[in-house]
Amino acid sequence: MKEQLYTIPVNDIFEKNCECPICAMKKNLEEDAVAFTMGPSYMEDDIRMATDQTGFCSRHMQLLYDFENRLGLALIIDTHMKNMIKNIELLQKKGRKTTGGLFSKKEKTPLFRFTDQINNSCFICERIKRIFERYLATTFYLYENDSSFVTKFKQSRGFCLEHYGLLYEMAPTFLRHDTLEAFTTDLDYVFLENYKRMEEELSWFVDKFDYRNADAPWKTSKDALPRAMTKCNGILTEE
Repeated sequence: MKEQLYTIPVNDIFEKNCECPICAMKKNLEEDAVAFTMGPSYMEDDIRMATDQTGFCSRHMQLLYDFENRLGLALIIDTHMKNMIKNIELLQKKGRKTTGGLFSKKEKTPLFRFTDQINNSCFICERIKRIFERYLATTFYLYENDSSFVTKFKQSRGFCLEHYGLLYEMAPTFLRHDTLEAFTTDLDYVFLENYKRMEEELSWFVDKFDYRNADAPWKTSKDALPRAMTKCNGILTEE
C-alpha cells in the first residue's frame, strides 16, 4: 500500500519565509490536531476511546485548555479519569510483590508500568507523529521528482539544528546514489550558510545595544533573537 503523499502542504510550507520549514510543518500539524481533538470529533466513540486510554502530555493538555472549549475538555478528561480509576483499582487489588532481597534484580511493578505508560503517551503527539512522518517522506519524494521543489529547497532559509540532523539521517532511507549525494550537498550548504547568516544577524542585534551603534540601522536583526531560538531549539514563535 502506497503511503499518502502531502505534496500541496509541503510545497506551501517551503514557500514560507521561515527559519525552519520542518518546524513549521510540526506547528501546523499541532494546531490542526488540537482543533480536531476539541472539535465535534471528541464526541465520537472511537476518538473518546483513544483519548481515554492515552490521555495527553502536559504541553498538549495546556493547548487544549487554551482552545477555550472548556466543556468539551472537561468531558474528555472526565472519561479519561474514569478509565484511570478502573485500571488503577484493578492493579491495586493485585498488590505488590514482596519477594527478593537487597541484591535481587528489581523489576518495575505493574502499577508503575501502567502509570509510566500513561505519563509518556499523548493522543495529540501520536496523531502528529503519524502525519509528520508522511510529510518528511513527501519532502524526499518532491526533491527527487520535482525540480521546482529543489529550487525552493535550495532557496529556503535552512533548518533548525534538530531537523537538519533528522533530514541528514533519514535521507538514505528515501534517496539513492546521485540523488542522495545531491540532496546531502544541498542540505549541508543550505543549513550551514543560513546558520551562519543567523549568527551574524544575532551578533548585530547584540552590537546594537552598544551606545556607539545607537543610530546605526537594525538591518535584518530586529527580530533576530526569536529566529535564532528557532535555529537552535526549534522554537517557532508567531510570525
